[in-house]
Amino acid sequence: MGILSNLQSAMQEVESESLHDGYWYCISDALLILVCGMLCSLQTIGDIHEWSQATPTRTFLEKEFGISKIPCRAQFYNILAYVDAEKFKHEFTKWAKTILQSSMTGKTVAVDGKTICSTDKLTKDGSVLHIASAIVSEYGLVIGTHECETKTGEATAFRELIDMLDISGAVVVADALHCKRKSAEAVVGAGADYLFVVKDNQETLKADIELYIQNEDVPSHKTKEKNGGRIETRTAYACRDIGWLDQKDKWQNLSCIGAIHREFENIKSRQKTSEWHYYISSASLTAEDLLKHARLEWGVEAMHWLLDVHFAEDKTRVWDMNLQKTLNILRKVALNMARDFKVNTCPKSSISGILRRNLFDLDNLTAFLNFFRCKTN
Repeated sequence: MGILSNLQSAMQEVESESLHDGYWYCISDALLILVCGMLCSLQTIGDIHEWSQATPTRTFLEKEFGISKIPCRAQFYNILAYVDAEKFKHEFTKWAKTILQSSMTGKTVAVDGKTICSTDKLTKDGSVLHIASAIVSEYGLVIGTHECETKTGEATAFRELIDMLDISGAVVVADALHCKRKSAEAVVGAGADYLFVVKDNQETLKADIELYIQNEDVPSHKTKEKNGGRIETRTAYACRDIGWLDQKDKWQNLSCIGAIHREFENIKSRQKTSEWHYYISSASLTAEDLLKHARLEWGVEAMHWLLDVHFAEDKTRVWDMNLQKTLNILRKVALNMARDFKVNTCPKSSISGILRRNLFDLDNLTAFLNFFRCKTN
């Protein structure tokens, strides 16, 4: 079954129908129109609806998907309000697994949360939408998403998200907010390993690691690179002989502690600054492995940045919170497709360039979609 067909099936799982002026309109049709609009770099529901009304787009939608009736703008919003965002979230996770098409063993799954900034002004009760996402950093593909009401609730959302995913064999990387014993247990229970940043919320554990790493002969691995007018030197340390650690048995399967020292030298002024980051892991990592997985944690932050750059997520003006959740999922669908298309067909192109070409020439969008029709799970 093709990846595009899988996506259509996922959308049909949240299907219902509503009668309007004698015509039946399908939720899955509205979702497909939104995804196609996003794949053409359009950012708002209004812009996508206006694009869908153009004669060339109508011809495209009928030819590619059999969509012959497009509702008015007000009804388009009404139809989208019927989407069960909670169910759609689970269908997205299933679909993401089909597009990944790779074993998770040894891969880095980075998890982090993002607040959709506009929601604090648009909700009647003043609540904001904060969404935790999981991404396979080596591929840049989002594999799961789960919302929470506050930043402090992200730790619970992290564990619930891990329970939704098939990540056996992966290394789950997360910041200090998730350096909790329950989170470690959730990751191990999912058949994966954790790599958590340790900060002052685990003060004693951090102090023990810091004292040992900086005073003992610990295996290390160093890299150096020039970037943005400065030279950055990273030195990773990893210790697997941790029988001495008092808290070893308090963390499930704890097998390794480590640290990364980052030193920055300004090329012009020659001034230097540095910082330390400390880690615990259930995986028996070498210093080189630790540095690799820790650096890949940035992948989820990059994904959040792309949601704002390409789809203006933080500027979204939608009152309905359920629709905000649906739009977040659809953006991740479009981003996954754009990344996968880029990697497999035009690695030298930018995602923004691919999306603009789809907008300016619907034949490009047809070729884009045909790639996913032919790609099977």
